[in-house]
Amino acid sequence: MEQIAFTMQLRAGCAEEYRRRHDALWPELAGLLRDAGIRDYSIFLDPGSGTLFAVLRRASTHGMDVLPDHPVMQRWWAYMADLMETDSGNRPLSHGLLPMFHLP
Repeated sequence: MEQIAFTMQLRAGCAEEYRRRHDALWPELAGLLRDAGIRDYSIFLDPGSGTLFAVLRRASTHGMDVLPDHPVMQRWWAYMADLMETDSGNRPLSHGLLPMFHLP
């Protein structure tokens, strides 16, 4: 399993709604992520800055590259676009993070 981490930006005042929507994550989206090889996916919030920090583990044979084109993923992004900074296609703006330390 490979671990990756990235940040996204939540709009001010949207934390509770962001949590509510994720607490009710669509089963078809959860299945899509799992089918793409994603495991152990967590998102954390820095309440002072609105920065979301995501970390996930993915199989070496993951299929994450096709997720942006999947209709379920596109619907989720459109559903979440009012809460986050996104590009013109509603994809959340994200910034990959470099691993610096790991204590197994």
